Amino acid sequence: MVRMRVLVAPDKFAGTLTAVEAAAAIAEGWARRAPGDELDLAPMSDGGPGFVDVLHAALGGELLAVTVEGPFGTPTPATVLVADGTAYIETAQACGIQLTKGEGAELATTIGVGELLIAALDTGAHTVVVGLGGSGTNDGGAGLLEALGATADVELGCGPMNLDGIRSVDLAPARARVGDVVLVAATDVDTTLTGLFGATKTFGPQKGLAEDMMLLVDGCLEQLAVATDRRTSLEKGAGAAGGLGFALMLLGATRAPGIELVADAVDLAARAGKADLVVTGEGAFDFSSRSGKVPYGVATIAQDALRPCVALAGQVLVGSREMRALGVESAYSLVDLVGEERAFADPAGSLAALAERTARTWSR
Repeated sequence: MVRMRVLVAPDKFAGTLTAVEAAAAIAEGWARRAPGDELDLAPMSDGGPGFVDVLHAALGGELLAVTVEGPFGTPTPATVLVADGTAYIETAQACGIQLTKGEGAELATTIGVGELLIAALDTGAHTVVVGLGGSGTNDGGAGLLEALGATADVELGCGPMNLDGIRSVDLAPARARVGDVVLVAATDVDTTLTGLFGATKTFGPQKGLAEDMMLLVDGCLEQLAVATDRRTSLEKGAGAAGGLGFALMLLGATRAPGIELVADAVDLAARAGKADLVVTGEGAFDFSSRSGKVPYGVATIAQDALRPCVALAGQVLVGSREMRALGVESAYSLVDLVGEERAFADPAGSLAALAERTARTWSR
C-alpha cells in the first residue's frame, strides 16, 4: 500500500550534480527512510545546463551529436535534441562557464552557439528552442550572429572587447539563414543587455570580469546595441546568457520562461496534482530563486495544485519569511547537515542523506 506520493522535481546542483542525478539521489535517500512512498521523478531545468538532458528524458526524440567551436576556439562536443518537429539546444554546451572556468569573458565568443543553432536548423525542424543560462561569455551574441552570416565593420566573433568602435551590422544574411523557422529563447532571467541591471553588471563578476573591465565590456555592448536595435537591447531577457537573448531577439525569437517550457513538457502540473508532497532543489537557494529559477517555478505549480513544497539545497540563504514568499514550506541545507567539505566531496551521497532526514519530517 502506498503511504504517500512524492513528486521529486529538482534543478541541477551547479558544479556537482545534474538534475537527473539530483533527482535520483533524493529518491535514494527518501526511499531509505520511507520505502512505502511512491516517488515520481521529474528532473527540471530553467534553460541552463541540463536543459537538453531533462527534455530528452521527458520527450524522448533523437539526440544528434555535433562538434562546435568553444568560447576560446577549442572544438567542443554538443548535442541537438529533435522531438516532434522541434529542435532543442543548450547554449551552455557551447559557451558555458564550465568551459571558461569563470575567466576571460572579455575575449570569449559565442560562435559555437551559432554553429549549434545551424545544426538545429539543418534538421528541418519547424521550431528551434534555445535554452539560455550558465554561460561564461558576454559578447551580446555577436559570435552567434557572425556564425549565421551577419557582417559588421569589426569582427563579431572575437569577444566583446573587439566590438569597440562598431558602427554598422548587416543582419540580413543571419535572418535569411533562420528563414521561417520559429525561434524561442528559453531563459531564466529578466536582465536587459546593458546598464546597471544588464548582463555585464549582473553576471560579469562570476565570469571573471573585474570592475574596470566590466565598464569597458558594457560600453562595447552598448555600441553593439546602437549599431543594431537599441530598443531590443532593453527588452527583458535580452541580457540572458551574456546577451545571447539579445542576438536571438534580433533574429526574431520570442522569449519564454525556461522553467515554464520544461514544466509543460514534463506535464508537471498534472503530476503535482497527483502528489501529496512536492520536493524541489538547487545548489544555492536564495531570493534570486524568484527570478525564473526552478524552485520558485516548481513551488508555484505546487501551490496551484494545493500541495506543500519543500526544497533541498547545497546552501539555504533565505529565512523562513522569504522562503514562504517563494512558496516553499521548508528548505534544508546540505552544508548544514554534512559540512561544506563532504557536500562537495560526495554530493550525491550527501543529498541522499539530506533527503532521508527530510523524509523523517514529511513522510506520513
